Amino acid sequence: MPLFSPRRYQPPFYPTRRDESFPMRAFTTFERTVKGWLFGCRMCGNCILQETAFVCPMTCPKGLRNGLCGGATPEACEVDPSRPCTWYVIYERAERMGRLDKLLEINAPIDGTRAGRETWLDMFNLWRERKQGPYPLDFVTKREKFNGEWDSYFYDLRQPDWWQGDGLYHPPAYDEPNSLLEANLRTGLFVTTGEIAPPLGASGNIILKKVGWLKDYVAAANFTDNASASARMNSMASSKICIDAGMEPVMQLQARDRSRVVIESDAMGAAGLGIRNILCLSGDHHRFGPAPMAKPDQFDMDALQMIWMLRRMRDEGRYLDGRNIKNPPRFFLGAAASPFGAPPKYEAIRAEKKINAGAQFIQTQPIFDHEGFVDWLEALDKRNLLDKVYILAGLIPLKSARAAHFMADDVPGVVVPPEIVKRMDEAGDKDGQQEEGVAIALEMIEKLKNTPGINGMHMMAVHWEAIVPRLVEESGVPRPVIQSLEEVSAEPAGERPANVAQPT
Repeated sequence: MPLFSPRRYQPPFYPTRRDESFPMRAFTTFERTVKGWLFGCRMCGNCILQETAFVCPMTCPKGLRNGLCGGATPEACEVDPSRPCTWYVIYERAERMGRLDKLLEINAPIDGTRAGRETWLDMFNLWRERKQGPYPLDFVTKREKFNGEWDSYFYDLRQPDWWQGDGLYHPPAYDEPNSLLEANLRTGLFVTTGEIAPPLGASGNIILKKVGWLKDYVAAANFTDNASASARMNSMASSKICIDAGMEPVMQLQARDRSRVVIESDAMGAAGLGIRNILCLSGDHHRFGPAPMAKPDQFDMDALQMIWMLRRMRDEGRYLDGRNIKNPPRFFLGAAASPFGAPPKYEAIRAEKKINAGAQFIQTQPIFDHEGFVDWLEALDKRNLLDKVYILAGLIPLKSARAAHFMADDVPGVVVPPEIVKRMDEAGDKDGQQEEGVAIALEMIEKLKNTPGINGMHMMAVHWEAIVPRLVEESGVPRPVIQSLEEVSAEPAGERPANVAQPT
């Protein structure tokens, strides 16, 4: 068991090439042993302990380097319930040390050429080359100078030239909306998005049918990307079918099973097909999928790193490896949030990192506890985030009492108050339960319509998409008002909305 970190979930990395001298291999083995005993080190080649309160984030089963996942709880890791959540340990220790804001920096994915190799000699060589300190004597005589040089030195050490992550806000570098969803959100009206699960088979007919139900009522529809680590038609193909049927999609793009090269390629392919909205996700762990389980170490990137990379492809016109992009993609980038996954003060840090990285809209997990949702919004407001992002509150209309129990008991990051479960249990037969689910959804929509700080809702009518038109009509929320980007470009420049979200 490591002294400072939870135990490792995955074994340490080893070099991809064994071309070092025997003394260097011996030194690397010594470093691996010492750091393994102290921190559970996996020898990632890019140590970020200075930022993570001296707890190694690579002990996380997903290897997340930028914060907790949506299923984390104070009690246990969602992947391995026998262990604590590594990132909860990091947040709690950082809070005790007064270092929570250190966690805002966006850390780079692992460089495969560095994984498994020593870092201590690199630290010494960088310190010698910089000639800027920190110097031991200054720790005693000039503590403020020492602290500044210490932070600068370790920033240079952990942020390679090809990444250069920071903790600053990076607004989009364009003026006209990139998508119909963005254009509708800029109007300031309450905007509704929907969700369609891609089919299990190769036919797109069910997508066409569901698009027909939704397209006059929602500004865009999400297509999930192999959710729960279970294969379906991919999100890109589903999104293209949606476009051809006359409705704008939100393509979900999850990092699990994809290398950074594939993420860049898929995103560029989506842009070439006219897909403008991308929701960036880390992805469910393989253990949530059907047997046999895939090889469990397939998280090359997390959602934050994906957002950072895609924003730079769009705004700076270059790939991660530095190659220039002649025709940069046009993306409206989104992220997910879990208002009930962790204490709001921790979830707000996670949200701020995503917004700083380039997330322009956030879709949340389903909201059944409005008061708890407002607590999360207030935590975001304390960090001055509500004017930097569009927030779409998640909504799931409950179709049955069984669905209510499933949401309450088995879905990480979702809180269903007991009184709602009781109402569904007492609703009677199938039709009665459906009507009660509609009533509960309409009550929540009414609350969301009058909640300052949000810009709309994301309706996830799981395999019940036909109910969406009724909910939109009976709740009185606006239908999409912008049907074409030409409508926006035709407006006088002085009348166009700002490029940031404005609270409703």
